[in-house]
Amino acid sequence: MKCTGQLLIASPYLGDGNFNKSVVLIIHHDDDGAFGVVLNRPAPTTLRDVWEEIGKTPPDSDLHVNVGGPIEGPLMAIHTRQDLSESQIIPGIHLATHRDHLDEIVRLADSAFRIFSGYSGWGPQQLEGELDEGAWLIAPARADHVFAGQHEDLWKKVADEVGRDVLSEMLNHPLPPVDPSVN
Repeated sequence: MKCTGQLLIASPYLGDGNFNKSVVLIIHHDDDGAFGVVLNRPAPTTLRDVWEEIGKTPPDSDLHVNVGGPIEGPLMAIHTRQDLSESQIIPGIHLATHRDHLDEIVRLADSAFRIFSGYSGWGPQQLEGELDEGAWLIAPARADHVFAGQHEDLWKKVADEVGRDVLSEMLNHPLPPVDPSVN
């Protein structure tokens, strides 16, 4: 199963401290491996800090950059502007890495975006092995997941959604109640 456009929700059995309670958006997955970004790891660094470091006029924003994962890499934006897209992850959600695109994205007030430093990566068949071991739960990515911001409860929210879907399927019932006292 290829996971492009899916969320990986770290299982309590994962055993890798880099991903404890992480939610990873898979940007690309093929036979050569996979890569994505952790959606719920804000860095202490702001966009203003980064833009000052790279010598550009800083945007008027105190938004934080996100730690995309343990592998160093270029700055990346996950955003909603097709005209600044280098690839589409899911309908309406795009990736940008070109400096000019990033600079324009962070200056747009009418567009949802998140900036990531670093990424999460897997070699050939590595992610498939971790999935087979139960290290990750999988859920389709939605814009409200991707743009949840610095929401520390994202892991719990998405894990609960997956659990409800699994339980619903097991019970052959469309939606078990959130509050079991209403059974």
